[in-house]
Amino acid sequence: MQICDKCGLPSDLCICKEIAKEQQVVRVTTARRRFGKIATVIKGIDKKEVDLKELSKELKSKCACGGTVKDGCVELQGNHKEEVKKALSDMGYTLENK
Repeated sequence: MQICDKCGLPSDLCICKEIAKEQQVVRVTTARRRFGKIATVIKGIDKKEVDLKELSKELKSKCACGGTVKDGCVELQGNHKEEVKKALSDMGYTLENK
């Protein structure tokens, strides 16, 4: 049985990822890109604690859109602000109130 170095609990009971999600304040905004396209931008997630590519993949699947990870931010094609906020809060992230 393996023991987590951070929390001291067995690997199957480890809560480090949940604590990392709760401590981060995530900001979801929209931005206008080239040719008038709208992109949803998710900022504030620590890339050391959370796998941004995996998070991006899950959000793209829930929103049925394309997207990428750039400069520590997740960018989704289109205006999916409300869907992303709901999905992130269901995953356990703390959202910034704006």
